[in-house]
Amino acid sequence: MPKFLCDVRVLLVVAAIAFIYLQLRLFATQSEYAERIAAAVEAENHCTSQMRSLIDQISMQQGRIVALEEQKKLQDLECGQLRTLVQELERKGLQRLIDKVQEPVAAVVIMACNRADYLERTIKSVLKYQSSVALKYPLFVSQDGADPSVRSKALSYDQLAYMQHLDNEPVKTERPGELIAYYKIARHYKWALDELFYKNNFSRVIILEDDMEIAPDFFDYFEATAALLDNDKSIMAVSSWNDNGQKQFVHDPYTLYRSDFFPGLGWMLSKSIWDELSPKWPKAYWDDWLRLKENHKGRQFIRPEVCRTYNFGEHGSSFGQFFKQYLEPIKLNDVRVDWKSIDLSFLREDKYPRHFADMVKNAKPVYGADVVLKAYNIDGDVRIQYRDQADFERIARQFGIFEEWKDGIPRTAYKGVVVFRYQTPRRIFLVASDSLRWLGID
Repeated sequence: MPKFLCDVRVLLVVAAIAFIYLQLRLFATQSEYAERIAAAVEAENHCTSQMRSLIDQISMQQGRIVALEEQKKLQDLECGQLRTLVQELERKGLQRLIDKVQEPVAAVVIMACNRADYLERTIKSVLKYQSSVALKYPLFVSQDGADPSVRSKALSYDQLAYMQHLDNEPVKTERPGELIAYYKIARHYKWALDELFYKNNFSRVIILEDDMEIAPDFFDYFEATAALLDNDKSIMAVSSWNDNGQKQFVHDPYTLYRSDFFPGLGWMLSKSIWDELSPKWPKAYWDDWLRLKENHKGRQFIRPEVCRTYNFGEHGSSFGQFFKQYLEPIKLNDVRVDWKSIDLSFLREDKYPRHFADMVKNAKPVYGADVVLKAYNIDGDVRIQYRDQADFERIARQFGIFEEWKDGIPRTAYKGVVVFRYQTPRRIFLVASDSLRWLGID
């Protein structure tokens, strides 16, 4: 019995020890799991904190994106409003020039580049006579390039609209030694005339350059000839210039002629003619290009005896070529001719050949050497025949008129006839060998 009790006690002690051991192990395991759970909870809390931070950052970025989008929409709206305002101001500016006039006679454009002093002189001359007829002749200055003094000068005048041609495309000349300026000028003319005819929808345009003064009846002259330009398809343009308009070669401010030679230097053309010229406009030397027979196609130009423009541009792209001899002595008309009261129907194609032929026919023929002296000693008009270009140049040199030809046509000629006054009201007719036949003179 005592032995049995001893064994039981041993077993109980062992069981107690085992129980205590198990409890200790269980406690240790629980503690370990508790620490792991705490670490996991802490990690979860850290992740949650980082996620919330990322969410906050994303929310802030989305807020900024929304704000930027709203700002962009606002800026686009403001830009649209500004564009509309600029267009409206441009429209109002142009409308102010042509208000109450359904159809202006012609837009007037002064072609400029980098001569602010010349431009100012031209603008003042034009405004002197344009102000009273501004509704009929909206005035523009078209600048080629970005010369700041020219731009500032043009914008200083409220009476005109300003256009600017910016062309950075490199110029490639077709022949060595050619001046780039002539290529840039041709590009500028093409751009400006396209703007006026197609964007602004004018039916006629008068082209001036930034080195010109105009006569008192400049605008009346063009208004009187506008109907001829529109209705007579044999007329390509109307010019205010006479190449032989020097003081000693002109007399009558009322006299107008037709010419096969394009004079330029203050000229008016119609939209229908520009529709033909614009697609094939040359890269350079546009004025000589217009003098080619393939381009004027037998059509002619109206010109005055006494110039309605004066070219004072001694310094320019042509370096003053011919200035002292031919341009400086030009007579600018100073008589205010009432063109509205004058019947110009004699200039129509169906009447002018006979009108001109009668003048040539009634002139007294002069032959042989010393034609200048013989012509001077004859009262009345004189007719002198030349054989060819060399003969014409010889005779022209004696009188002092332009000797130049372009594509077989002398300057100012009509049917090969060059007419000018010679120190008196008498007219000198230099007549080609075929001119009398072309004019129907026996």
